[in-house]
Amino acid sequence: MDTGRVRKAPENFLDAEGIRRAASEYRQGRRDFLRGAFAAAAAAGAVGSARAQSAGDRNILELPEHSKGLGQAVATDGYGKPSKYEANVQRRQSPGLTQTRQASVSFAPLQSLFGIVTPSGLHFERHHQGWWDIDPSKHRLMVNGLVKSAKVFTMDELMRLPSVSRFHFIECGANTGMEWGNVAVPTCQYTHGMLSCSEFTGVPLITLLEMAGADLNKGRFVLAEGGDGSSMTRTIPMDLVRSGEVLVAYGQNGEMLRPENGYPLRLVVPGVQGVSWIKYLRRVEVGDQPWGAKDEAVHYVDLMPDGTHRQYTSLQECKSVVTTPSGGQVLLDKGFYSITGLAWSGRGKVRQVDVSVDGGRNWRAARLQEPVMSKCLTRFSLDWVWDGKPAIIQSRARDETGYVQPTYRQLRAVRGTRSIYHNNAIQSWLVEESGEVKNVQLG
Repeated sequence: MDTGRVRKAPENFLDAEGIRRAASEYRQGRRDFLRGAFAAAAAAGAVGSARAQSAGDRNILELPEHSKGLGQAVATDGYGKPSKYEANVQRRQSPGLTQTRQASVSFAPLQSLFGIVTPSGLHFERHHQGWWDIDPSKHRLMVNGLVKSAKVFTMDELMRLPSVSRFHFIECGANTGMEWGNVAVPTCQYTHGMLSCSEFTGVPLITLLEMAGADLNKGRFVLAEGGDGSSMTRTIPMDLVRSGEVLVAYGQNGEMLRPENGYPLRLVVPGVQGVSWIKYLRRVEVGDQPWGAKDEAVHYVDLMPDGTHRQYTSLQECKSVVTTPSGGQVLLDKGFYSITGLAWSGRGKVRQVDVSVDGGRNWRAARLQEPVMSKCLTRFSLDWVWDGKPAIIQSRARDETGYVQPTYRQLRAVRGTRSIYHNNAIQSWLVEESGEVKNVQLG
């Protein structure tokens, strides 16, 4: 059976001019603001593929230079970097959301990644007032409120305590938010890229509260406060802290946190939207009621169909997305393809992922790639032979609680069409007869 070839999504070919053009078209109000720039960039990628076909396989018949001489010296770069041939695999800002650079967001290139771990340098960013590179020798964490005695920890003190390391996903509550009303962006990076997964290392928050003598009966909530200019603050229910899952983390993927992700200290709240994962964590206060901070009373609330706001809906429900084939990619041949993607749930483990290639009329169970961990990304795949006819590819995840990812029709029946946060509806990718893959919505 012939194996089909996939032309990469246009992000892999975008240059600075393409990004400027996309931003310009967006400002002019074009709904397909990325399409024009992407078309030119993707065409450049197609030329390379065609050239390789027509020139024959000289790459195996002729001995390349790297087989005939010495390579570069050991440790030329003290900190390794990706190949220059992967230079376009980058987190990217959306032209429609980058009017203020320090209060902006970048999207992880999900369509170009393997497995479940997001490289730290490609982890999505969301800032409310820019990022800082804070001197860890001067950084402090204070625990106060309903405690016997307020405590202040240095980084050295925190890092001498017994630590744990766990893999967890983090997703911005606004991920896929632009798609609530209709199709808005063309590719997987922009529809779902406010999502990443890392191994986080740190100290369970409950350990620090116990060291401070926190009143765990009266103290039903904690307030986490960040040390950046926005003083981001969020209320965390004590039940989550008691579970031991909430970490005061300094490590990410085997090294210290990156500055863009909260170096030297951030809160890790598995299964909960990213805004609660306070970066540059400097204070935790124990209290008996929610604080109603601005980013939980005014922002990050759900707009319901009747115009009211729903607060404190931080849980990230079960969700999935096919990353290949996905928007902007092109299937160049009929034949075999491995449909693959990611699934996750804030309630625990992913139990099953079903995939449809006919718009949801028929479903097949996908393979789940080990390990399958709680509140972590799960990679899935399904074998598929494309016959060259139009197809609509979807994935539908179910978690261990029995919760099933909804269709857009089901989600909008409850939440309407004008919300921003917590869109976990089933994503649809249309494969046209030409092989071009487009973002569409059904129902």
